[in-house]
Amino acid sequence: MAFTMHSHSGQFCPGHAVDSLESIILHAISLGYQTLGLTEHMPRTSVSDLYPEELLPTPQATLDSLFPRHEEYLSTAAALQQKYADKIHILIGFEGEWIRGEEYGSLIGELAKDARVDYFIGSLHHTAGIPIDYDKALYRTAVEACGGTEEGLYEKYFDEQLEMLSALKPKVVGHFDLIRLMSEDPGRELKSNQKVWGKVVRNLEKVKEFGGWLEMNTSGLRKGMAEGYPKREIAEEWIKMGGRFTFSDDSHGIGQVATNYLRGLDYLESLGVREVWTLERETHPGTVDGKKSGLREKSVAIDDFRASLSLP
Repeated sequence: MAFTMHSHSGQFCPGHAVDSLESIILHAISLGYQTLGLTEHMPRTSVSDLYPEELLPTPQATLDSLFPRHEEYLSTAAALQQKYADKIHILIGFEGEWIRGEEYGSLIGELAKDARVDYFIGSLHHTAGIPIDYDKALYRTAVEACGGTEEGLYEKYFDEQLEMLSALKPKVVGHFDLIRLMSEDPGRELKSNQKVWGKVVRNLEKVKEFGGWLEMNTSGLRKGMAEGYPKREIAEEWIKMGGRFTFSDDSHGIGQVATNYLRGLDYLESLGVREVWTLERETHPGTVDGKKSGLREKSVAIDDFRASLSLP
């Protein structure tokens, strides 16, 4: 039973992704997906949080569009959930952004209350308020803001991640070690730095404490990394704790749906993992009397996941 718990469309992440939400759903169905988690990025609250491509036509115009776009996304997703209910199990969520803790924590909590929302992904794309996965220039700015060393940036990232985990307790923890992407040495052994590794283990323990899942996110592979997220030493530590994985392509358009999925499944099997986890709505599609659907945790054997994929 193939699935993803993390996806984006160009319709609701313009400039960041491509293709309409419906076309992505249809493509996922054609590849054998049986569950599709929709997780467009949440709105941000300040012009300083915008990415460079969002500054036109004006930064304020972009900012003013974000909350209406989020509402349009939820309405569209709910309609598509109904339309394709006999072909695919659509979960409606969003990707949370932890930029300024208290402000964004409160906003994520409010957005998650919507009856149409099944779950959210807890993610960091910023450290010290600076994007860390956009380009090398901004990454270097973040390094300088954290004392001028990558070790300092890693420490700050995992400290801010702990704040997010403690406040939100997300069921799905997005790309746990995204901080590696723009690093001068993305494959470096984190255990070689006791302070950084101690924070990694501390954060894993927090996720295990509240019953969250790490996503095996294959997007790192398509971005040229040797391993997806999380890297092997982190995954091994998580497995020792008895932690569970979900599975995601983190696609940003049709061309990235299921990208490197076989490599990702092989990676998990090489770690001794035999199952991944997803969610299933108890009320599907839609809601009853404006109330959220209950959710069940569902185990999927990797063998079954692989067998259900229909890749070109």
